[in-house]
Amino acid sequence: MGSTSSGPATKRPDTRPRGALRRRLDLLVREVAKFGAVGGAGLLVNLAVFNLMRHTTDLQVVRASVIATVVAIAFNYVGFRYFTYRDRDKSGRTKELSLFLLFSAVGLVIENGVLYTATYGFGWDSPLQSNVFKFLGIGVATLFRFWSYRTWVFRALPAREAVASAESFLEAGAAHPPALTGGAGKRPNSRA
Repeated sequence: MGSTSSGPATKRPDTRPRGALRRRLDLLVREVAKFGAVGGAGLLVNLAVFNLMRHTTDLQVVRASVIATVVAIAFNYVGFRYFTYRDRDKSGRTKELSLFLLFSAVGLVIENGVLYTATYGFGWDSPLQSNVFKFLGIGVATLFRFWSYRTWVFRALPAREAVASAESFLEAGAAHPPALTGGAGKRPNSRA
């Protein structure tokens, strides 16, 4: 029973497909946790400004909600850029901010569309009902925002994408060494 490695005995990262999947899942869990922390703080800002606007001004419910959402969007951008996605590409800030505002505007329409439908479509406009439907709208819009921000706005660094691609290539090669050697080698414990 011999070792198939040709280099010094160093601890290498787990490159098996299961290990790679576990690393990706761990990264996604951390990203969701950071996104949730910023989003949770943004939710509190959003609801606080919404209720403050509802009780201190004569604004209609949806207008107060739109103002609260805009304040939360500004708060969230700072949190996402400097906490959740601080390790992502920072080279195209103008493009990043433009995409962030575009997708945030779509989220604003989703969020306040739910509130608008509840308030003006069904007449549910008590303070409790408004807060419930505001919260529900935020939840639906958050799913869209998470997908769009991580996919289009706060993109991974190109170098990291290249490293990930190289790692997956190496993982595939490690799983099937005869294919890389042109079939010259045999798998251990194989019968020819």
